[in-house]
Amino acid sequence: MLARILIFLFSLMGSAYAQTPPDWTQPFPPHRVFGNVYYVGSKDLASYLITTPQGNILINSSLVSSPALIQKSVEQLGFKSSDIKILLISHAHYDHCAGSARVKELTHAKYMVMDADVPVVEDGGKSDFQYGSSAGMQFPPTKVDRVLHDGDEVRLGGVVLVAHKTPGHTKGCTTWTLKVKDKGKVYDVVIVGSPNVNPGYRLVNNKAYPQIAQDYEETFRVLKALPCDVFLGAHGGYYDMLAKYARMKEGGENPFGQNPFIDPAGYKAYVADREQAFEAELHKQENGGK
Repeated sequence: MLARILIFLFSLMGSAYAQTPPDWTQPFPPHRVFGNVYYVGSKDLASYLITTPQGNILINSSLVSSPALIQKSVEQLGFKSSDIKILLISHAHYDHCAGSARVKELTHAKYMVMDADVPVVEDGGKSDFQYGSSAGMQFPPTKVDRVLHDGDEVRLGGVVLVAHKTPGHTKGCTTWTLKVKDKGKVYDVVIVGSPNVNPGYRLVNNKAYPQIAQDYEETFRVLKALPCDVFLGAHGGYYDMLAKYARMKEGGENPFGQNPFIDPAGYKAYVADREQAFEAELHKQENGGK
């Protein structure tokens, strides 16, 4: 998992990034993760389809080139792209929202974005605190239909997703939660936005984002307080998707005899690891890089 996180981090270093990681565009078998939650992304860029009797919800449009892959995955699962009524994102970086304009065009879905990420989405990344001047990180500007705020609910067909503002990685980074019923039991699903500190992020004396360190600290308080049974994230690498999917295909289960995506211990370990990495980087920057 760490290797995939590092690929993700080093790919976001700005205009000097070399190329899109292959895992971001490589097709991956669409699959039911748990209950009415399906994976329709690439080998590492995660997109999720949440199905309901009154239409479906898509989380993350990914790259400009991704909507065709997402559409194919949705249809392979037996659903229609035209049934996507709501489009959400984890955060306003090009690898998660660059395809939004195309998805809206294809589906006419209502686009809902966390308040602090709305300006970045609507100007195509130009106002991003870190990458705004990097042409390679910009994307097609997309009109937002509903501005979300921390704790807002997105409802459709009996499904309720809660938007938790987990800022730092972007000012409006969003972690999504929902409850899924399976075999008579209700499970808490958490889709982590991103708690990562990208290379080049200034956590101290950042004029473009003065409260960035405090926002990261708030994010970890929020993530540690969330109940989690099913651990998912904006990248498959966050939650060891490849290994869990392979186990599921082989008919394997987690150590407790359950769906391998049920992983509360993995969630806690991931959040703890990312918090430790943040604290180490903050300490380093507070001490002049030493």
